[in-house]
Amino acid sequence: MDSGIHFFSHIDVIGKKVDREKLGIRGRQANEFAELGFPILPGIILDTGIASDIRPAEIRKDIAVLLNKCSGLVGKKYGDAENPMLLKVVISSNMAITGYPALHNFGLVRNTFDGFAARVGADFAVRELASLIIGMLRIGERLKELEGKKKEKAEINTKLKALERLLDRTLDSVSNRKKGAEACMDEYGGFFPPGFFDDAEKQLLLSLGEISRMLAMDGHNDTAIIVSPMVYGNYGKDSCSGTFSSRNVETGEKKLQGRFFRGNFNETGAESRDIEKIGDSHLKELQKIAWTLEDRFKEIRQILFTIENGRLWLIEQSQVDQKSARADIRLLLDLAKRRIVNSAFVVASMDPSRLAELIHPVVDPASVRNMRSWTGGIAGAPGAAIGRVYFSTAGLLEARKLARKKGEDTRTILVAASSFAEDVRAIEASAGVLTAEGGYSAHASVVARQYGKVSLVAPDLRIKGKKASLGNLSFCEGDYITLDVPFYGEPNVYLGSASLIEPDPRGSGLLDFIEISKGFLRNFHVRCNADSARDAALGLGFGADGVGLCRTEHMFFAAERINVFRGMLLSTHAKEREKALAKLAVMQKEDFCGIFRVMDGKEVTIRLLDSPLHEFMPRNDEELAAYMAYVRKAGKAGKTSRGAPSKAEVLARIDALHEFNPMLGHRGCRLAVSHPEIYAMQIRAIFEAAWKVRKEGVDVRPEIMVPIVMNAEELKLIAYGKRIEGTNYRGIVDIEEEIRSELRSERISDLRSSLKAKRVEYKIGAMIELPAAALGAAEIAKYAAFFSFGTNDLTQTALGISRDDSTSFMGDYTLFDLIRGNPFSELDPRVKELIAIAASRGRLTRPDLKLGLCGEHGANPANVRFCMEAGLDYVSCSPYSVAIAILAAAQAELGK
Repeated sequence: MDSGIHFFSHIDVIGKKVDREKLGIRGRQANEFAELGFPILPGIILDTGIASDIRPAEIRKDIAVLLNKCSGLVGKKYGDAENPMLLKVVISSNMAITGYPALHNFGLVRNTFDGFAARVGADFAVRELASLIIGMLRIGERLKELEGKKKEKAEINTKLKALERLLDRTLDSVSNRKKGAEACMDEYGGFFPPGFFDDAEKQLLLSLGEISRMLAMDGHNDTAIIVSPMVYGNYGKDSCSGTFSSRNVETGEKKLQGRFFRGNFNETGAESRDIEKIGDSHLKELQKIAWTLEDRFKEIRQILFTIENGRLWLIEQSQVDQKSARADIRLLLDLAKRRIVNSAFVVASMDPSRLAELIHPVVDPASVRNMRSWTGGIAGAPGAAIGRVYFSTAGLLEARKLARKKGEDTRTILVAASSFAEDVRAIEASAGVLTAEGGYSAHASVVARQYGKVSLVAPDLRIKGKKASLGNLSFCEGDYITLDVPFYGEPNVYLGSASLIEPDPRGSGLLDFIEISKGFLRNFHVRCNADSARDAALGLGFGADGVGLCRTEHMFFAAERINVFRGMLLSTHAKEREKALAKLAVMQKEDFCGIFRVMDGKEVTIRLLDSPLHEFMPRNDEELAAYMAYVRKAGKAGKTSRGAPSKAEVLARIDALHEFNPMLGHRGCRLAVSHPEIYAMQIRAIFEAAWKVRKEGVDVRPEIMVPIVMNAEELKLIAYGKRIEGTNYRGIVDIEEEIRSELRSERISDLRSSLKAKRVEYKIGAMIELPAAALGAAEIAKYAAFFSFGTNDLTQTALGISRDDSTSFMGDYTLFDLIRGNPFSELDPRVKELIAIAASRGRLTRPDLKLGLCGEHGANPANVRFCMEAGLDYVSCSPYSVAIAILAAAQAELGK
């Protein structure tokens, strides 16, 4: 019809000439069913051209004709006393959310009630009548509100509440139920126009008029109205109703997931059954429908259906909001395999941040229903973790060791006010970390993301002795808690041990998805931050093209190493320092060998020691006692040139190393200038490891990165050395030549070994993490083959904001829009400008300068796009974030 009224059914499709926007979202979905020839309930659409200006008398004949068409299809007649066809009215907006109620059971009047009740039961019929009244009362309430009639609105609201209370009562006999229906019509009839419960046609037309008036007064001129028959899952034999999705929304298995109610329709407490048990004939029909919809919409769909007297009717279909990334990826891979979509569609269809779900465990919702919980906090690293609580690194490691000996549960969670470098060992060993201070870029969060552990910052956390409180939760050391830090939604802390759903990267399709995504990368790639062979292998498995940041200071935090390193730093005698460095050299060499083997043929960027010295010092009595025990043992074994130092001497030395602002103090290359033997040890370990694995046939490609470079002179000194006033500073080049010379002289008789002592190809580069270095990039590039932007420190030094302390005021800054977002998650515009300046100036000096970003910003999709636009060659991030960065880069390539 050309009057703005349209009809659809499984054999009637709305013409192509009709503007689909005029049908509203629900109208378009219904017509899509019709276009597919699916058993959609027939219906009438009053499009946006007339829905807000309905004149009942003018549409009466058209509606009557189309209702007769509906009757012929569903086998019931509107207004019939014996087998009445009832109707629903749906407001079909072009917005996803409207707030308007669904209106059901039009046609339920005095002469049709008994016929309807005979088929569905009197109690159900009364409740459906009440549903109709409630829906129309809400329309009336809204109209009174729009008309400014507060008194009438309040009167309707009182009646609404009374009717809702009536529905909660149990009516104990059929006669009472029938009286209840008559009472409802008598009592509430006064709120509607005369004859509302006496004539089905009048009831529908009057209601459409009221709904239209409401839409007009609300200014919703872009909204359509749908009128369609209702069918019931309790209407005679072989009737049921249910909802299902086209595949499992958690695992992605291509199997219908949902429930149905046999002989029931909307009844509270009714027993449901698995959709797969609905019966072969209906199941096959539902499968065909569901999977056809998947192929058409290229996403998981949810379908509401009713079977009335053995006949299937589809009520509506929509996208599924609550679904896992795993389910979406398996669907996309399935569509690609069957050539329904191409690789570009697969890559473009997934939000990169959702991939985190496939790498970390998640809490099983059923296991936490009855557990006490606290909600809130700042997500530091996503996932779920269960473990016994410990409030110190020493306590956690000791408890874990004891549990292992006894064969008990070794899962632990570190709970602390904040974390420091010493706590890396505990975070690595634990399942997760809960802290009170910091935020997304706090130490605990950064380390947790690196090691794939869960991190949550909860400002409400209070620790006193061996007990902690968090809101209404309290727990003691040794108690179990569960951390639930989803990528979307609010984090939760549960008291007790929940059940987890473990990740399966291969079974979930993640690895196949990564491979497809990497196919779009051309001149850009993703590396991983890795401090061990295990981290490197993990990153490689997730698609990393090398190591972009190996933080050598993290190699010293293992229990058997930390006190050796402390002894080296606290020593006042050169020989003792040399002995300690010799031990550390063996350790580092083996670490580098392991990483080189894993990254065979790929670049490995090794950052020389960077952390401030205070991070290595004992921070409490337990750590100090452990160090004193170490030095006493070393003294007795004659491993020091003098006896073991006293506790007072150690404390005095620690105090002498104290700095008021250590992050801008004696660290990185500055430490190397004062103590060249430290970097010399590390450089020697790198090259000895490189030559060792090259003999094994490994293609080794080391890149040595100097941190906290302030100017070109610093890098020149560290790289090439210097002789001044009788002092000889040996640079990286000098040490490499020295080692190569030693190898050549040792093996001069063995020609093959001699050849293998030829120069290992390596690069020297600078970590650009200070504004001065970014601005001086042209000079620094004279001595650097690559730059790697350390955006954590670059953000701190550019903005003057501490990543560990900013949460104390960042909320206020966000409230007043003084800063955009979290600068430690998404790069600040001023930091971006510094990176762009450094990249441009550096390449003016050295056109083949390699550029990378290795800060925590490397996994943020927005930052990845910026890096590509700025001409960087790669980003590096945690092994657990490599897939996210790869997908973000692939999508950026597609966006070009």
